[in-house]
Amino acid sequence: MFRSLRQLTRPDPASNRSLLQYVKSNTTCRNATTHHRCFSATNRRHIMETTGFTENQMTVREAVSTLCAKFPNSYWQEHDQNEEDPKDFHAALAKDGWLGIALPETLGGSGLGISEATMMMQTIAESGAGMAGAQSIHANVYATQPLAKFGTLEQQQETIPRIISGEWRTCFGVTEPNTGLDTLRLRTTARKSSDGHSYSVTGQKIWITCAQVARKMMLLARTTPLEEVRKPSEGLSLFCIDLPDPSSREGSGLDMRKIKKMGGRAVDANEVFFDNYRIPADTLVGTEDQGFKIILHGMNAERCLLAGEALGLGYAAVARAAGYARERVVFGRPIGANQGIAHPLADAYMRLEAAKLATYHAARLYDQSTAAEKEIAAGGDKSIGTIRQDAVGVAANSAKYLAAEAAFTACERAVLTHGGMGYAMEYDVERWLRECLVPRIAPVSREMIMNYIGEKVLGLPRSY
Repeated sequence: MFRSLRQLTRPDPASNRSLLQYVKSNTTCRNATTHHRCFSATNRRHIMETTGFTENQMTVREAVSTLCAKFPNSYWQEHDQNEEDPKDFHAALAKDGWLGIALPETLGGSGLGISEATMMMQTIAESGAGMAGAQSIHANVYATQPLAKFGTLEQQQETIPRIISGEWRTCFGVTEPNTGLDTLRLRTTARKSSDGHSYSVTGQKIWITCAQVARKMMLLARTTPLEEVRKPSEGLSLFCIDLPDPSSREGSGLDMRKIKKMGGRAVDANEVFFDNYRIPADTLVGTEDQGFKIILHGMNAERCLLAGEALGLGYAAVARAAGYARERVVFGRPIGANQGIAHPLADAYMRLEAAKLATYHAARLYDQSTAAEKEIAAGGDKSIGTIRQDAVGVAANSAKYLAAEAAFTACERAVLTHGGMGYAMEYDVERWLRECLVPRIAPVSREMIMNYIGEKVLGLPRSY
């Protein structure tokens, strides 16, 4: 049985086999005529139909499921109630190499794609960890994508291996209280010093997940005033900055305030305040004033990952509800024999299955687009063409919308299936219902996704 990504993907040093060849060689027994499985399964009931997934995705699913089985629902109940960061869960994933699943092998990662990373995030949420478990590593997977593509070699070598190993954690600093989804009007500024050696950051960010435990922040700030740029998408820059630990924040120009929230309490969410916070000039990622274009590379990846997390939450809820409906006997028969119970759960399952297809279609497009870009950049055949980024954007946004809605339906019906016990912490469904609102709201609302589809796909006039 393979228990870690390093076991799954690390080639024998004496071998010249590629990473993917090695992964496939460890999963070929799935195609054998024997009926036994290559990996031992956990005792959790998985209801998602897995036909059509790749060997790599199924390898990831089973190995991550095995790791997550070490962290039972009671672990997540306690961490949710105590608002305690799941540091040992993060450490276990880092130890087995999972935080580098979609990062380059040259930096200590595994070189797999967002398709495999999405499966990992879904499996974590589906294990019972929910959004809290997924969000504890979420930014470490997607926020590093722009750094891996646009950062200098020095930036990459200093930061990414430490994030993969679990030594450092990262967060994404984009959202602001006064601009919300109007990202192009961000007010946090980064002003370059007269000697050009540093920037002074002033402003405020909000809903920054894991900032209390992060060593690095991928920060988006305005370097050129909006009124001085040619296009609204210009004038923003991306930085990879240090976050001082609480003992050394006083007088640094940086402060944080933890937000008390409804769900996912095991991971912190924060307001972050900058007051002439000094950062070195070499923390700039890519070209100055082009940060918005750079973070788009991470945003589509995040939508795929979040869709996977929503799916995991939804499948966990339906599986738990179906199990309860089989066992709970009222009026002399299982409540699942009543169509009033069975049909809503069946409908919720089908919604999840449809959203699953959209999610992994989006992840596949993202990976194919990235692979094509790398091929052309390496001097490959340009005639092969690339997948349009707007096509990836439409697919990723659609997937996030559909998965979030399906998860909400599944979690709500799971609570209702349990009746009064759905309100009890020990049955978990109340925790999942609280958490399933996250993918409906963040990182972009349902309404803004519909605006995007209406404008970009249907050609309708912009409404905002």
